Amino acid sequence: MWRAVLILCQLFVSVRLLQFPVNSTGTIRPQDCTIDCIRQGRPGCDFCRITSDDINQVLGLTSKNVLGNCIPWPCLQLLGDEDPSICQHYVQAPTDVQVEFVPNLDPNSDTVVVSWKPSQYGIAFLRGFQVTMQPLTGSAASCQLFLFRRNLTLSASHAEKVYKSDPFPGLPLGSHYAITVMAVPVPERWERFYRSKIFTTRSCEEKNGFQNCKADWYPKHVEVQQRGTVITVTFNLAPLSLGIKTYFTICSANGKTTYTEIAPNYSLNRTHHSFELRDLIEGSNYTCEIAANEIDAVRKLFRFQVKHSVVFVSPSWTLLLPLCCAAVAIFVILWVIIRRCHCARMNKSNIKSESIRQLEEVKAQEEVMILSEKCKNPPRLLICYSSNDGPAHVNAVMKLGAFMQQHMATQVCLDLWDSLRMAEEGTLEWFCHRMQESDFVLVICSKGLCRKGGSSEQDLLGSELMVSLIGAEVGRAKSDGRDLSKYMAAIFNYSEEADIPTELGLVFRYRLTADLLLLFSQLHQVRLHTPGRYVKINNISEQDFAMSPSGRALQQAISDSEKAMKESS
Repeated sequence: MWRAVLILCQLFVSVRLLQFPVNSTGTIRPQDCTIDCIRQGRPGCDFCRITSDDINQVLGLTSKNVLGNCIPWPCLQLLGDEDPSICQHYVQAPTDVQVEFVPNLDPNSDTVVVSWKPSQYGIAFLRGFQVTMQPLTGSAASCQLFLFRRNLTLSASHAEKVYKSDPFPGLPLGSHYAITVMAVPVPERWERFYRSKIFTTRSCEEKNGFQNCKADWYPKHVEVQQRGTVITVTFNLAPLSLGIKTYFTICSANGKTTYTEIAPNYSLNRTHHSFELRDLIEGSNYTCEIAANEIDAVRKLFRFQVKHSVVFVSPSWTLLLPLCCAAVAIFVILWVIIRRCHCARMNKSNIKSESIRQLEEVKAQEEVMILSEKCKNPPRLLICYSSNDGPAHVNAVMKLGAFMQQHMATQVCLDLWDSLRMAEEGTLEWFCHRMQESDFVLVICSKGLCRKGGSSEQDLLGSELMVSLIGAEVGRAKSDGRDLSKYMAAIFNYSEEADIPTELGLVFRYRLTADLLLLFSQLHQVRLHTPGRYVKINNISEQDFAMSPSGRALQQAISDSEKAMKESS
């Protein structure tokens, strides 16, 4: 009897030790506990969040931002070196990484929580997870580290459990991030120990509603009417809560641009306003933009043609009667002549009618192509560049990658976005692997591309080895008779054709941002012009690419880099 009671007590204790902090939805969330509790394996330390103070205490560091550096800390230094074997086993990467937006009170930022499942391979040796949040347009990353108590062993059934991180607050709206979940212990030579996912925070319109976003608001409804030579434009006003009091419009035609400031009278109408455009040229096509009179306001594009005004004069009957008689006489004479020459002119008449019909059918048609943000098989593009031209040039390259990934349906590969894998594989090996995996390779050429004396291994690769490797691949493809469209060279407005290395003399060349449409055409193998038809891609043409937030960011980054280039020369 006592033996049975002892067995039941042992089972009860085992069940208590394997209890996780599971909430009502069945997910496992982090607990507050200390490093000592984890090392000693005490109950209540099953899935613990590790703070920067804990790491500083264990490693003897004084920096307050150690955890922000996102270094995969050695397992033994955190769990203790009494039993080195617990950190020497392989654990595969987590699965089913998801990002969930959670409510917050800040209208200008998002807060997200990351969830995942552990892999069943090596789960018995799993000691915890590290979650890294890195912006795609910057280098500052934030991390969260979670550890199990040292004497806890998970079974294969735990591979179906969902683990969640702590909230990541303060993520600016409309920003791109890469989330990475790593399994601990972090191996030194094994692969596939982490899982990454790229996501974008919500726009202000998605989070707060279009009517509550001052930076994103623009007049959605614009109506144009013509009376004589005066054009009347009616548009919807912004809600009073946004505090927008004035608006402006810019109209261009025949090389002349006109700016008009608009100050609506809200006491007459709070939802719509009409204003007049005068002194316009008859028969001209006008392209206009209207927006709130705010910094970086989103503009609404509209077009119209000023038609010729027709003045009707009422004729007198004394003049009208002789004219009618003369017209009847002329008609009779012409009818007789036409009857006599009917047979001779039949063929010519048929040919002329057929020519007119064909001419009407050949009129150019506009085909608008709308790109899906979730393209099933987007082309993979590797962007190469040199950091010798300074941080402003590097920022322009990052903004270009973000714009292409958002508006050109392209999966962009950039070394700054893949620093973890680059550290794992090495710079040269990473570059060779990505060049083989990518469908296209785009080299951003600048004065510093072939400048010697880079300060780091990456600079050396960008200055010499990168160009040499791509040039060798281009030469090999040319000698084998293969297509060279995989490799492309591009320059920003502040660079010159002479900055393109001779090794890339056979590849396609583009000037950005003027040739974004041509670059899109090559990436997607789409013909922009065919007989009687041309394709229009939204947010990419030179006229409207800067209307999107990422397009404006790219335009500003190129301008800043050009200014920095001039100051350094």
